[in-house]
Amino acid sequence: MQQWPPPSGGPSLEEMIEKFRKYVQKNKSIPIIMIAALAVLILAGTSWFTVQPQETGVVQRFGKVVRSAPPGLHFKLPLGIETVRLVPTARVLKEEFGFRTIDTIPGGRTRYNAGDSNKEESLMLTGDLNVIDVQWILQYRIEDPIRFLFYVRDTPKTIRDITEAVMRRVVGNRLGSDVLTVDRVEVATEAREEIQKILADYETGVRLVTIELQDVTPPEKVRPAFNEVNEARQDKERTINQAQEQANREIPKARGVAQQEISQAEGYAQARVNRAKGEANRFEAIFNEYQQAPEVTRRRMYLEAMGEYLADIKGIYVVDDDQKALVPWLPLGTGNPTVTQGGK
Repeated sequence: MQQWPPPSGGPSLEEMIEKFRKYVQKNKSIPIIMIAALAVLILAGTSWFTVQPQETGVVQRFGKVVRSAPPGLHFKLPLGIETVRLVPTARVLKEEFGFRTIDTIPGGRTRYNAGDSNKEESLMLTGDLNVIDVQWILQYRIEDPIRFLFYVRDTPKTIRDITEAVMRRVVGNRLGSDVLTVDRVEVATEAREEIQKILADYETGVRLVTIELQDVTPPEKVRPAFNEVNEARQDKERTINQAQEQANREIPKARGVAQQEISQAEGYAQARVNRAKGEANRFEAIFNEYQQAPEVTRRRMYLEAMGEYLADIKGIYVVDDDQKALVPWLPLGTGNPTVTQGGK
């Protein structure tokens, strides 16, 4: 990737003519044949040009664009009648904001310069009135060399001005903490879309490739205070996350216990209702039998009640008012024999 415009080439036609004029003034005895040969050389040297593989040539005749030339060897009218301007249409050009690349060594480390002279374009005011230092790179291609050269005056500077204005607006609509952390990709995406729209409206012939935020930091003078605020926010987020984690663990547990209690209560209520209905049905059945045979039903009920009662008794005492001595009793059930006493 290279920056535009590229460095200038060799001497122009005017410089060559001026040098030749001075040489003639110093050497007035030059033969006519040399003058003719020099004229032919100048005509031949100014009648062709070469376009590199990554470039497009724009040919102008007396300043008017007449054609464009693809890569290769081409011919043109000599003596400045037609001039050529080479535009790097196949290369990705870049503009740096907030820093400048000093040099790039293949296989080595790239050196950058982010001095105070570049801070004017990188210091920005955010939506919460904080100042942050935003450094970014804009990469673009030239799609239409004629529009790039002639539709806008000083197109590279126009691109820089538009990019800086849009980036300041996008950053100014967001909180400083968001730009420093979670919104970096959104800032770059929104800025790219808006810059491309403006460049298309201006008919600059440029298509953006990407915008990348290189480094987003608070200013150096307030960096310690910002770090403390950032640490406090991280502690806050960590505490909130821990509380949320505990809530997510305790709330389902409490809901489960509550549901269990509700289910047990509903089960107990249903059991009591069913039991009461069963007792009522049993009472009605006994009552119907009692109406048909009262004495038999009364005796059966008495015997059933006494059978249930006596089944839980371990010892039996027989009391007789007329008995004066102990009455031996032989148990007929299982277990050890038990002697039961009787008396008044």
